Amino acid sequence: MLTLFRRHGTSCQHKTRKLRNCACSIWVDGTVGGKEIRRTLKTRNWQRAQQLVREMEANDKEPDERVTIERACEAFIQDAKARALRTSSLERYEPLFERLKTFSNSNGLRFINQLDLETLRKFRAGWTAKNYGARNELERLRSLFRFAHDAGWISDNPARKLKSPKIQPTPSMPFNKDEMRNILTACESAEAEAVRYRPGHVLPLKAFVLTSRYSGLRIRDVVTLTRDKIVDGRLFLRTAKTGTAVRLPLPPECLDALAAIPATNQYYFWSGQGLPKTRVANFQYALKQVFTEAKIIHGHAHRFRDTFAVELLLKGVPIERVSVLLGHRNTKVTSEHYSPWVQARQDQLEEDVRKTWE
Repeated sequence: MLTLFRRHGTSCQHKTRKLRNCACSIWVDGTVGGKEIRRTLKTRNWQRAQQLVREMEANDKEPDERVTIERACEAFIQDAKARALRTSSLERYEPLFERLKTFSNSNGLRFINQLDLETLRKFRAGWTAKNYGARNELERLRSLFRFAHDAGWISDNPARKLKSPKIQPTPSMPFNKDEMRNILTACESAEAEAVRYRPGHVLPLKAFVLTSRYSGLRIRDVVTLTRDKIVDGRLFLRTAKTGTAVRLPLPPECLDALAAIPATNQYYFWSGQGLPKTRVANFQYALKQVFTEAKIIHGHAHRFRDTFAVELLLKGVPIERVSVLLGHRNTKVTSEHYSPWVQARQDQLEEDVRKTWE
């Protein structure tokens, strides 16, 4: 049992230890977790002191033995770095953790075990992310609390009980042949203008667009593409779960554009200095200008990946193979994004059969 008392200073006129209307520090005396304690609670507020005592008795340990939210987040990031997670993955956790710490401070919460299910529901209610973004944020939050639970910092994982958001999938929109032609023309114009006015800052936009279109790689993977990944006209994508190498051929137009890039280092589109995300931002800005010139509505780099996938599906390639080329964990992920185009492929096949009736 723990007992609160005021420890009056020499200049204080009060002598009663249970006095609440006093500015002297509050101490605690008793036993918690099998240990005798007699120390200050570092507060002069009686209600705050009572709250600390209730928490100590409920958790059977002193507050200093519990893990703070800030420490839990830092430990998670350190462990993620030790597991060699990509920098881009780590960067997605930091904004979430900062919002969690700000939310906790504004609600007077300090320790990770103070965040219960009701508190996490309140925290999630303030998110602006929707659809897949909200789902990914929830997975990151669950990862933190799963980490804390495995470490023994919390007795239960409240994040596990949070319901997943409802997903309303939007079909991926590929570029058609006319749009691709306009984009490549705009790339050539942008490069020619850069050579004329900014010769030291020419981005190989055409090679970048062709590589994105015919490889299906994400923009960051294209930016960090190394020259040793292309051998005999084939691009090494990754090693599949079966242990076999996944490669795909690149068309001559794309290979020629890549070969025209000066070999100043091991990368095609990055100097290797600075952060990759900075180079990604450079290409995103340049592509925005290209899409404007080509009169493309809602143009962005990921649509090249969509074009790669949809063209395969329309040619009758099974979705299982498309999933392998895209590097998805399973075909369910591929179906979420490209199921409307699987139906389009079926409609195309039916039309081909009808032509034989004539």
